[in-house]
Amino acid sequence: MESIRERLAVPPERLRRRLDPASLPFKTTAEVEPLNGTIGQPRALDAIEFGLDVQNHGYNLYVAGVPGSGRETTVRDYLGRYARTRPTPSDWIYVHNFDEADRPNAIPLPAGRGVQFAREMDEFLESARQEIPRAFDSEDYERRRREALAELGQRREELFRQMNEFAANRGFVLEATPTGILSIPVVQGRPLSPEEFERLPAEVQQEIRNRDAEIQEHVSRALRQVRQLEKEAAERVRKLDRDVVTFLVGPMLDDLRDRYQDCPEVVAYLEAVRNDLPEHIDMFRQARQPAVALPIPQPAQAQPDLNRYRVNVLIDNSHLDGAPVVIERNPSYYNLIGRIDYRATFGAMVTDFRQIRPGALHRANGGFLVLHVVELLREPFAWDALKRALVTRSIQIENLGEQYSAVPMARLRPEPIPLSVKVVLIGPLEVYHILYQIDEDFQELFKVRADFGPDMDWIDEHVQNYAAFISRRVHEWGLRHFDRSAVARVVEYGARQREHQGKLSTRLLDIANIVAEASYWAEKAGHEFVQADDVDQAIRKRRYRSNLVEERIRELLTDGTIMIDVDGEAVARVNGLAVLSFGDYAFGKPSRVTARVSAGRGSIVSIEREIELSGPIHSKGVMILSGYLRGHYGQHVPLAITATLTFEQSYEGVDGDSASSTELYALLSALSGLPLDQGIAVTGSVNQFGEVQAVGGVNQKIEGFYAVCKEKGLTGRQGVIIPAANVKNLMLDDDVVEAVRAGRFHVWAVRTIDEGIEILTGRPAGERGPDGQYPEGTVHRLVEDRLRRYAEEVRAFAAPDGAAGAAQVASGEESQ
Repeated sequence: MESIRERLAVPPERLRRRLDPASLPFKTTAEVEPLNGTIGQPRALDAIEFGLDVQNHGYNLYVAGVPGSGRETTVRDYLGRYARTRPTPSDWIYVHNFDEADRPNAIPLPAGRGVQFAREMDEFLESARQEIPRAFDSEDYERRRREALAELGQRREELFRQMNEFAANRGFVLEATPTGILSIPVVQGRPLSPEEFERLPAEVQQEIRNRDAEIQEHVSRALRQVRQLEKEAAERVRKLDRDVVTFLVGPMLDDLRDRYQDCPEVVAYLEAVRNDLPEHIDMFRQARQPAVALPIPQPAQAQPDLNRYRVNVLIDNSHLDGAPVVIERNPSYYNLIGRIDYRATFGAMVTDFRQIRPGALHRANGGFLVLHVVELLREPFAWDALKRALVTRSIQIENLGEQYSAVPMARLRPEPIPLSVKVVLIGPLEVYHILYQIDEDFQELFKVRADFGPDMDWIDEHVQNYAAFISRRVHEWGLRHFDRSAVARVVEYGARQREHQGKLSTRLLDIANIVAEASYWAEKAGHEFVQADDVDQAIRKRRYRSNLVEERIRELLTDGTIMIDVDGEAVARVNGLAVLSFGDYAFGKPSRVTARVSAGRGSIVSIEREIELSGPIHSKGVMILSGYLRGHYGQHVPLAITATLTFEQSYEGVDGDSASSTELYALLSALSGLPLDQGIAVTGSVNQFGEVQAVGGVNQKIEGFYAVCKEKGLTGRQGVIIPAANVKNLMLDDDVVEAVRAGRFHVWAVRTIDEGIEILTGRPAGERGPDGQYPEGTVHRLVEDRLRRYAEEVRAFAAPDGAAGAAQVASGEESQ
């Protein structure tokens, strides 16, 4: 009769799925067309296509998946193709606002014409700077200036003549001084000195003062008329200058206006330049003194500064063929929305519209912006700035220092630029769920989610796609081509990464790394093409570079520092299996799980949970054990026990329920008194009905225990019990598969605790008969007998004359 170990043993051919190289329709990847696009992500591509085609507000995309799954490469390739079918967006320029200097105007121009307009404005200014001074140096200008001032000069001279005549008729002479015009009395044809004036009789002095007051009043009236003439002279000169400038620049501006008739905002700006430029002639010529002796006020000489008429080309799309695709890997606040730079001038920080700098939103406007959400959320204020731009559909450039200043400060306020962009966020699925729950704007702005799955089916089409991906990497990175045996190994490696015989990993970064490293080892070995052995060598070396911790722990297990037996039998002890992960490397580690039982009040205590080293999932697994005991035994006998469970020599946190079946086996052994085979390790979750459920990391767990058994010596009876549901996840190393094929190691797949306990003890678990009893000698009968004895002891000690004994039972003291 076939034993249960033989019946439940997993055959070697089911421990790892192989790909027959002969089934591949090529000899080397040199015959395979390189992959164009992505593989195994139809759901994600459908979502991306939908999100890009829908033009309604808020249909931005969130591309979710694990790093290395080809998210960014796929998005970049897809957007690159899609963007070429979209129209090229406008250029954007900033120009001076002649009405409000602190609010520069933003003007759109057809793609390529922004730089053209800036160049033409520079040429216009250069021509104006040459022609205007030449016009003011011409004889014609001097003649017209003299004519404009000649009449005013005559009128001024006539006023001075009248003043002098009026003073002379009253016995005074006028003298011009820096402080004004003085009137000096004249006696007998000569000016009267102050001393002589003081010696005159009082009545004569008074009479002279009266005449002087009359003269001063007349002089004041005349000087007012002179000042009015001077203002009129200055205005005539200014009008002449404006006319000259307007005459010179008018045709040039008309020519520009004609070339930009299709851009109304540019035409309006040119008209503003036409009106403003004559008011700033001193930018083009040096200040001049009047040709006549008139004290005409002249403005202070200014340094030529024509920048107010220049153009700041913010966005130049002349190089684009279609819409822009911008990938911003440093999405800080300023890199997103732009900034206003300042420059130091004479100890002060100044700025103007020419210092406005674009951000990623400006560059992507009219196209697509790709951001990594984790990088975005790390940057202060960046997430809010992005949302504000998408909600308002405009880009408002504001420096943070100005926004959060404690006092108002002078600043530029550039005109906002209308925003039309499709934003693609790339990030983990967990971040998507968090943002969806806590940020109501996120739900409105990112309505399309594209999920990149971690795997794809192992089918011929996807195997061929793996080969095409290898061919692409070979061409892009200059590697050696792979023969069909090497491609088959890479496909198997992809299945191992997903721990599934029917799936291949879509984390193409890992595949690309193995491809590159296998090519390296093929070169070292002198192989023309990469072979299967080169891929195996790359995998071994990759593991060797990362498994130092694994080797140190294995040494501790082998030399007895960490106590574990891989041979013999023991009661209430069983080898459990855990997976330790260190970044990019994970390995299996066996641990001894023990149980102790006594009469008590029906409680199962996990020592890890009591000292808070247990995570919630592990605690749940321990509580399930109570449900199992109640379901199997509590219907017939009181559960008058106290049990403790622990992972021996474990000093780190424990979580997960993959050890719950292991703990149950130890508990059943403690209750039944039956020893467990120490050459067998166990993994698997259990439910309250005793069904063994699938767990993760099954390959690492088996390989980890096999390595310890190999170090301590294989006996031919050692092996691992796994859930039957995990058989499809087996992609074991060749060394383990060959050991199983040779009978030196075993893997058993169980569906229930009954099957597992029979393998461990060599005793049948037992089923209740018609009388409601388990058969004699079975595991369940021995457990139930022990529980019944505990119940009787508790009842006896609980009698009135056994109070002390009851206290002893309640303390959980062992009575095994």
